[in-house]
Amino acid sequence: MNCEILSVGTELLLGNTINTDAASLSDMLAGLGINVFWHSVVGDNPGRLAESVAIARSRADLIITTGGLGPTYDDLTKTVLAESFGLPLVLHQEEVAGLKCWFSTHDRPFTENNLQQAYLPEGCTVFHNDWGTAPGCAFEKDGVRVIMLPGPPSECLPMFRHCAVPYLKTLSEETIVSHQIRVFGMGESAVEARLRDKMEKMRNPTLATYAKQGDVMLRVTAKAPSHEEAEAMCQPVIQAVKAELGQVVYGVDVESLEALVLSLMTERSLTLSAAESLTGGLIGAKFTALPGASAVFRGGAVTYCDECKAAMLHIDPALIAAHGAVSYETAEAMAKGVRAATGSDLAVSATGLAGPDGDGVNPVGTVFVGLATAERVWVRKLHLGAGRDRVRLLAANNAYDMLRRYLTGLPVLMEKG
Repeated sequence: MNCEILSVGTELLLGNTINTDAASLSDMLAGLGINVFWHSVVGDNPGRLAESVAIARSRADLIITTGGLGPTYDDLTKTVLAESFGLPLVLHQEEVAGLKCWFSTHDRPFTENNLQQAYLPEGCTVFHNDWGTAPGCAFEKDGVRVIMLPGPPSECLPMFRHCAVPYLKTLSEETIVSHQIRVFGMGESAVEARLRDKMEKMRNPTLATYAKQGDVMLRVTAKAPSHEEAEAMCQPVIQAVKAELGQVVYGVDVESLEALVLSLMTERSLTLSAAESLTGGLIGAKFTALPGASAVFRGGAVTYCDECKAAMLHIDPALIAAHGAVSYETAEAMAKGVRAATGSDLAVSATGLAGPDGDGVNPVGTVFVGLATAERVWVRKLHLGAGRDRVRLLAANNAYDMLRRYLTGLPVLMEKG
């Protein structure tokens, strides 16, 4: 199927809300083997929404809408879609009961305008909303399938996973299997150049590269009559990619570098701490965002100024004066210091220049990342270029890559420090 995602909401056009739904849905649809060819955004205006629906149904066999399913006067998606496809809206008593139960459970009054949420196109497949109030739905008319989802990501994405995905899978006799290969230490263009010949020749399974925040993902997708057959088609591709790219492949179907590190450290009952300068707590924040981090992460120190490095990590001011805050020696001392202060098994550190200015010695983007264990300390020197957010993210990811390499027995340093 060729799909268009139609996001409804004036707040998206004004920039008040970032349209994360479309990005997340596109990623999940790609895993189902469904081509997303168009993203459209339209405000809460019935005329313009009807025009957008007409355009979408002229070129896509699957239209997925997000937003506009709520109880207010400007929630127009169901009304316009139903009119566009010539379907009456019908009150679903089961959804009325569910709404009243939700409001009672949350100790909020049920107002009559909430009934609007329980009106759905006649004959549709109803997606009950276990994550909020507005139900979603799916229907087919004139060869076009429509899926309507609520706008808030906390409702839209779980409803897609648990309701829309099973619905979509019933539409094909084939089974689709998809795997994600995660890469750190090689850019998307370099990965693509190494694999281009292979990718261009592939039809089923397929292999595609995607640049993610701070790393690269490759998706392998296969279609077959059964799950087992599709899985068997994917595995040789995964093994070939791992053989071609080597140590920069950090996992298959893992969420992130920090998630992999958490899993590895949990298995070994190891603890971690972090000393951060330019990253300002990002290393710790990425780790503690993961469930189960409390069993591993002991603590951290954000030592942005030299005085804090001395006071909190017990670094000799003379060392900083001699070598500079952005140096191999300071990164080493930071990692040792936070490990001693927290009593952790492993510790990482990051010091560098995120920009916009250098320090007169090192250019912007110079970063030193350290890893301390009971036996030794490694320091990785990096030249990450410009872009404050990018430099900070890559510094944090390099810390996790060093941990990943140490925990899996690979060389910790990709290049000399």
